[in-house]
Amino acid sequence: MTSEQTRIDSANAGFWEELCGTALAQQLGIEDASPESLARFDEAYMEGYPYLTGYLPQPAAPGERLLEVGLGYGTVSQILAEREFDYHGLDIAIGPVGMVRDRIGRIGLEDPAERVRQGSILEAPYPDAHFDHVVAIGCLHHTGDMRGAVREVHRILKPGGEATVMVYHRHSYRRFKQWLERKLGRGLDDEAVRASYDTDSSGAAAPATEYAGRREAKREVFSDFAEVRTRSENFDHMVHKSVWRRHQEIDRGFLLGWPARLAGLDLYVVATK
Repeated sequence: MTSEQTRIDSANAGFWEELCGTALAQQLGIEDASPESLARFDEAYMEGYPYLTGYLPQPAAPGERLLEVGLGYGTVSQILAEREFDYHGLDIAIGPVGMVRDRIGRIGLEDPAERVRQGSILEAPYPDAHFDHVVAIGCLHHTGDMRGAVREVHRILKPGGEATVMVYHRHSYRRFKQWLERKLGRGLDDEAVRASYDTDSSGAAAPATEYAGRREAKREVFSDFAEVRTRSENFDHMVHKSVWRRHQEIDRGFLLGWPARLAGLDLYVVATK
C-alpha cells in the first residue's frame, strides 16, 4: 500500500467516525441510539431513497453469507440482517462498527463483535470466494482506490455470487453543472466539489471521492465480473423560475423518474461473478 493510500485510509477512519446520516439525524432531532430513535431515522432515510429496498438482495435460501461494506447509521445493515442472511459488516471507522454491532445484537444475531469488523475493503480480512453477496451502498467511491476495492469484492465473492454497489455517477446532472461552471470560469476546486457530495458536521469534505459512468463501470471498473447491470437513481432538489418569475420547487417524485434514469446522482451496479 502506498503512503498516499495509507494517508487516505487514516483520514477516512477519522472522517467516517461521524456516522454517515448524522445530518439527517440532527434534522430529526435524534440524539440517542434507542430502538425508537433508530426506527424514526430508518423511516426517514428510506423515504428519501424509496427505490433502495428493491436493490437490496433477498437470500435464495436462509443462511447465505453476505458482507456489507460501509455501514453508516446501520439502516441497510438491519434490513439485510433481518432478511435471514448470515450477515457480516466491514467499515474503516469504529463508530459505524459499534452502531451495527448494537443493532444486530438487539435483533438476536449471535457474535456481533465477530460479524462486524473494522477494516479496509482494500485489504478485506476474508478468504477468497467467501461470500454469496457483497453490498456496498455509497462506500467504494470514498476509498481512494475504487477499482482496487472492486477487485477485492470480486475476490471474496463465490463464483456466481452477486455484488450490489452504489457509486457516484460520473454523468449526473450535478457533474454536468460543475463541468459547465468550470468552462465558464466559475468552477469549484477539488475540495469544494467533494464537499458538494459529503461533509461532516463541521463542513469538512470527505477525504476522497471518485465517480463512474455506465460504460466505464461495465468495461473497466467491474470488467472482471461475468455480468454487469447498471441504472442511475436519485436526483438533486431543484427549483426553477416560472413564467411569472416566481421560484417553484420541482416535485422530487418526478425527478426520481426519467430524469434520474437519464442523469441521476448515483449509479447502481449489480454484478455477478
